[in-house]
Amino acid sequence: MVKVAVVGASGYTGVELIRLLAAHPAVEISCLTSRQNVGDDISSLFPSLIERFNHVCDPVDIDVILDKADFIFTALPHQTAMEVVPDFVRAGKKVVDLSADFRLRDMSTYEAWYQAHSCPELLAEAVYGLPELYRERIRGARLIANPGCYPTSVALALAPLLKEGVIDVSTLVVDSKSGASGAGRGAKVGSLFCEVNEGFKAYGVGNHRHTPEIEQTLSELAGRPVVLNFTPHLLPVNRGILSTCYATCTVGQTSELVALFQDFYKNEPFVRIHPQGQFPDVSYVRGSNFCNIGLYADSRTGRVIVVSVIDNLVKGAAGQAVQNMNLMIGEKESLGLEALPLFP
Repeated sequence: MVKVAVVGASGYTGVELIRLLAAHPAVEISCLTSRQNVGDDISSLFPSLIERFNHVCDPVDIDVILDKADFIFTALPHQTAMEVVPDFVRAGKKVVDLSADFRLRDMSTYEAWYQAHSCPELLAEAVYGLPELYRERIRGARLIANPGCYPTSVALALAPLLKEGVIDVSTLVVDSKSGASGAGRGAKVGSLFCEVNEGFKAYGVGNHRHTPEIEQTLSELAGRPVVLNFTPHLLPVNRGILSTCYATCTVGQTSELVALFQDFYKNEPFVRIHPQGQFPDVSYVRGSNFCNIGLYADSRTGRVIVVSVIDNLVKGAAGQAVQNMNLMIGEKESLGLEALPLFP
């Protein structure tokens, strides 16, 4: 059994990691940390775990974590993660980092969108953890930069089109919507029930921090620089991301595009392509590691419309992190992630 630590276990991503790892047959959770809840039993923070998983939270003590764990997940805020990840890597531990600290390969880009970077030497080594695109690199990595939730939904929606060169990248527009859990568990006025319920709004218009991450991946897929309009929105639901992507396309038949996507993802355990005429709903993937995709070729406008959905806490965070871990420790990629979505 691989002993794993969840550093930063008191947030939504932390408890989702615990939920998945507690049932994983090849690992044992040996360490949980929380800066605010040292000494508390994790089940007192998350009653969903009562009598199923009890574990006292340790402080974020590097030596304690290194002593207790072989594999480490860092579910910490941006900037905080880069303060501890280098110590884990230097000690020979394998790490999946769920912050944005190692996703952007160019330090100046990171600093333009986030803050000063204190560990640029690891940016070139960190592997972007999207298995559908970078599986073989992930297998041999010691540091994985787990992708953001919006970038995951967008990259999977557009990868086949960019790889085949059938869209004009200068026409790309992405419109995404997320559930309120994407804002984290911390108290924020904008994510209070009365602020979110019965509302629907755009935010981060023109300057959302996931924009350079999306453009980095799409540029690699296209083999040329990609700059796009990305607008996120807040949905009055707990979980889920729905991304709608638009671009001018040289393929005019929906059936051809569906066949292209089905062939591109035919061996992928977590990407499901809807039949022609059907489109996904966030409820179709809730609680699962799946990404569902539907698409339409609009012959009137010459554009393709691709709709993708994921659970932002699973394929958009914890589930993808476990998928990456499985690859890194030599286990079956889907191990511990086979559960079907919750419905209704």
